[in-house]
Amino acid sequence: MAPAQGRGFVSLTALVARRGFQKWAARFPFTRGLVRREGEALFDLLAGFCHSQVLMALVQLDIPQILMAGPATVRALAARTDVPEPRMVVLLQAGIALGLLRRRRGARFGLTQRGAALVGVPGLQQMIRHHDVLYRDLADPVAFFRGETDTELAHFWPYVFGGEVEPQVAETYSDLMAQSQLLVADDTLDRVSLKGVTRLMDIGGGTGAFLAEAGRRYPALALTLFDLPAVAPHAAARFAQENLTPRSQIKTGSFRSDALPKGADAVSLVRVLYDHADETVEALLTKVYNALPAGGRLIISEPMSGGARPQKAGDAYFAIYTLAMGTGKARSAAEIAQMCRKAGFQSVSPLSARRPFITTCVVATKGSA
Repeated sequence: MAPAQGRGFVSLTALVARRGFQKWAARFPFTRGLVRREGEALFDLLAGFCHSQVLMALVQLDIPQILMAGPATVRALAARTDVPEPRMVVLLQAGIALGLLRRRRGARFGLTQRGAALVGVPGLQQMIRHHDVLYRDLADPVAFFRGETDTELAHFWPYVFGGEVEPQVAETYSDLMAQSQLLVADDTLDRVSLKGVTRLMDIGGGTGAFLAEAGRRYPALALTLFDLPAVAPHAAARFAQENLTPRSQIKTGSFRSDALPKGADAVSLVRVLYDHADETVEALLTKVYNALPAGGRLIISEPMSGGARPQKAGDAYFAIYTLAMGTGKARSAAEIAQMCRKAGFQSVSPLSARRPFITTCVVATKGSA
């Protein structure tokens, strides 16, 4: 029987919140380590905004790219970036503290392995630069969570509302997605086998980055890309460059209003569902089910919520990003699996993620007629 919270009872959370307890615990040998770790974790949350701005400044000033050519002095970096030397010192010190930079001989600065990843990881710098939009949307977080903010992200991604997309917007969207899609493709195809699949149709496939990687891994696989008329044609150049044109086809249309092409025995939805509201997702999953033959497979790959066990990537980043978009949501693998079953899929398997901050997969199979 749980103790009553009456007089004489103090909950653990109430005890920890007391200043006197904090002072005692910080000195007591068996608790001071815990107090320090918890304090540092809280301070990281407090200072996180500054950390992200240091990262943004380093990327916008192209400092990682400059240092890839070799270590440089404060004076050299200040001259290259038009930043006063005293302020450049502060930025570089912050970069060291965040594990992105390190001091080298001769009063020079270089990249750590983590800093080098800013250059080497596909699409990472583009996404960091894009975050200036999200920062503005979160400038007043209370208004944001109350739904009082007219967010820029909702206007940046107009395709999610099903409207026409300007060619320039389509190009910006396609480039941003294609760069980061390479990591998603790697993790997805490492977890999901396409053995036995004859034709894979990627819905919302953009410039074809995912299909191209699938085509490289499976030389006999036929490929179909389906996306909006302003987006899909950008895939033709990629397929030609990868020598995939003979076994690929590009179909244009909107999965909201148009029927899906048939003929594929596997369909992939890569970072598509979390852009859209539940009713749109349910309608799309039903269309996919109807387009697949018996035994056909649906592959869903996108960042997901941790559900009952929230995760930093899915619940403290992607859930907020999609909220700023004005539609869509980060769903858990269990939620997506349930939506697949509702659409008619008999066998649904969430797969453990290798890197949840990149993507998580759910595979659904259509049963026999």
